[in-house]
Amino acid sequence: MKQYLKFYINGEWVDPEVPNVCDVINPATETAFAQISLGTAADVNKAVAAAKAAFPKYAKWTVEQRINLLEKIIDLYNKRRNDVAFAISNEMGAPITLAKNDQSIVGTLHFESALRALKNFKFQEKQDNIIIRYEPIGVCGLITPWNWPMNQVAVKVAPALAAGCTVVLKPSEIAPIDAMILAEILDEAGVPPGVFNLVNGIGPEVGEAMSAHPDIHMMSFTGSTRGGIAVARASANSVKRVSQELGGKSANIILRDADIEKAVADGVRICMNNSGQSCNAPTRMLVPNEFMDKAIQVARETAETLIIGDPNDESTDLGPVVSKVQFDKIQGLIQKGIDEGATLVTGGTGRPDQLSKGYYVKATVFANANNNMTIAREEIFGPVITIIGYDTEEEAIEIANDTDYGLAGYVCSEDINHAMAVAEQIRAGQILVNYRSGGSDAPFGGYKQSGNGREKGKWGLHDYLEVKAISGVRD
Repeated sequence: MKQYLKFYINGEWVDPEVPNVCDVINPATETAFAQISLGTAADVNKAVAAAKAAFPKYAKWTVEQRINLLEKIIDLYNKRRNDVAFAISNEMGAPITLAKNDQSIVGTLHFESALRALKNFKFQEKQDNIIIRYEPIGVCGLITPWNWPMNQVAVKVAPALAAGCTVVLKPSEIAPIDAMILAEILDEAGVPPGVFNLVNGIGPEVGEAMSAHPDIHMMSFTGSTRGGIAVARASANSVKRVSQELGGKSANIILRDADIEKAVADGVRICMNNSGQSCNAPTRMLVPNEFMDKAIQVARETAETLIIGDPNDESTDLGPVVSKVQFDKIQGLIQKGIDEGATLVTGGTGRPDQLSKGYYVKATVFANANNNMTIAREEIFGPVITIIGYDTEEEAIEIANDTDYGLAGYVCSEDINHAMAVAEQIRAGQILVNYRSGGSDAPFGGYKQSGNGREKGKWGLHDYLEVKAISGVRD
């Protein structure tokens, strides 16, 4: 079993102030494959002090210096991308093909996106007789989740470094190993001591200490809405900026002029990807009532073709969910869907029949649901999709918007102008027409209880910058 018992603080690997070893569980085997240390407020204080001391000098680095640093990081990251992929597969159960082709490669994509934004960003410009300057906000606390671990780490660390900020990162204690590898990469790339710091730990201990710390100027949090509220409350006394990417319950409106069979099949596969553990997954599929029977048939056939099993097998489509806590939560919500009267099309409670261990969840499809059911309102975060019928387009849009969340929305149509007209009416931060992603430069974030702020590209850079106006300057 490999041990990662030190924290990365001020350019060195250091012991925690108080020893507290924690197992990292492989959800496919339900056994520990690595160990980390859990930190305390004392470790946070040390990391913040290092970041604070490093900030004045790093904030004065030229754009060219920061460009060179990001290019070195990208080069070294690409050389270790397989290490990152295997770590992610072990720590959160992603099938190895998904870990290699999606989970690890997004680290490259987010650093490249930050690099493009940095090369094109105007940090100072003149408007009439006013000089507008964009300056790094200061020390940033970053808290990231387990579901797309490197995605969320890189989408925060890359723009923070590009902006000239110093950071303290707390990755998820459930899936921390990929972040430890990134710390090794940043160290080798020559990130100055104190600019990047990593402290492992749990939210109520390390996350709370970071959020409340007066010398952290900005908190960027990705996770549950409940966790985001806790971060915002702890941050309030120091009036620091808080950027949050939280939960989602995204609607997928399949319009009458869509290719129904293709739209349903693709929607099921995308929802089930990563075992349903994506905050922007299209978990509510809205179909015209006259196509409900066809949608049910296609959804069943699609879900039942997905191979659930060993993440190390390259033919596996779905691995386990991340933990027993998550497994039990999903089982309870599936049972809730049955109890509330939704039609269980396929899947259901319990592990797939061929699997006796591991936190595996059956690919589950519900149909003939309504938007008041628990499975239509709560974020399940498992391979579960809910099909809801509608009669009119206006009704579909109303159902789509009838949610506490607003992270993403999906519209399927053969008529792009029609899809655009519907997309404009969905209250969510990003809309995917026919499942086409905007890529690593498109702003990512939500409306309502899905959070605030935007990540990726120039939008992510803005989150780590303050705006200063200098007036009275002569030509």
